[in-house]
Amino acid sequence: MTGNGHSHGHVHGHGHHPHKPPWARLRHRLAHLLTPHSHESSDKVDAAMESSAEGMRTLWRSLCILGATTVVQAVIVAISGSVALLGDTVHNAADALTAVPLGIAFLLGRRAATRKFTYGYGRAEDLAGVVIVLTIAASAAFAAWAAIDRLLSPRPVSHLAAVAAAAVVGFLGNEWVARYRIRTGRRIGSAALVADGLHARTDGFTSLAVLLGAGGSALGWHLADPIVGLLITAAILLVLKDAAREVFRRLMDAVDPALVESAETALRRVDGVADLGELRLRWIGHQLRAEVAIVVDGELNLRQAHRVAVEAEHALLHAVPRLTAALVHADPAHDPAHTDPHAGLAHHR
Repeated sequence: MTGNGHSHGHVHGHGHHPHKPPWARLRHRLAHLLTPHSHESSDKVDAAMESSAEGMRTLWRSLCILGATTVVQAVIVAISGSVALLGDTVHNAADALTAVPLGIAFLLGRRAATRKFTYGYGRAEDLAGVVIVLTIAASAAFAAWAAIDRLLSPRPVSHLAAVAAAAVVGFLGNEWVARYRIRTGRRIGSAALVADGLHARTDGFTSLAVLLGAGGSALGWHLADPIVGLLITAAILLVLKDAAREVFRRLMDAVDPALVESAETALRRVDGVADLGELRLRWIGHQLRAEVAIVVDGELNLRQAHRVAVEAEHALLHAVPRLTAALVHADPAHDPAHTDPHAGLAHHR
């Protein structure tokens, strides 16, 4: 027997108390009858669309900041010849351009599910994460090539004060973007946006590293600039590792075990749930979906079992952040008095 997975039209912003008195539970059910949950996707308030719009705003604002930072640094690179600043500038440009695949993914995520893409287009966000990882890898390769080339053919760096100023500008721009992207990504549950924010944060620290190269060059050590360029490459590779791990986990449907524990705790507190079977959570873009099998009293009729399944679904939607849909399957509890008719046939044989 199966309880349908219902799509809910209101946002669950309040906590779900597992030990409500009978009058409170009755009031909740009466409210549900007076303002029923929608079973049609066209009738519900699309929280995924709202979070996608917030992600788009974050991307465009950070793109403007990083774009301006990159232009300033590129001008200084042209007049100074600093390879360390060149690596930082290329990395900032690559970071700004990652807004493009993420923006496309957020736009696709707004599209409604179809008969072909029955879960919608949320997975486009995970593909954007792959593009971001590849972009980080490409920027690391370019920074390494530029630094090694300068080591083999050392040249003096000019306009050191301007290089230092560009490094500070790069740090401030990247740190602002990092905080903004990480905060928004965690709020809407976007692993790709969080990975992009971490990428920007490391860019900020690599911008400060350019100051070391400028200082070394000011002291007459011309190898300081390419050596700092190699250090920047190493920092980019560390970001690459973290971002790749984050995106890989999302592609493999990994979730925080704490979310699973919260879901199990909420389900076990539902009246009528005797035990739990299989529980699965997965990310579709930056929204969660759940599938769970609950065990109910085998003497319940179909309507009663369905009511328990609906209560279990409500408990999940209240307990698990960013959960937008849950499919609850109700199994009857095993009856020890029930004998398998095939067992008797086997005995007589």
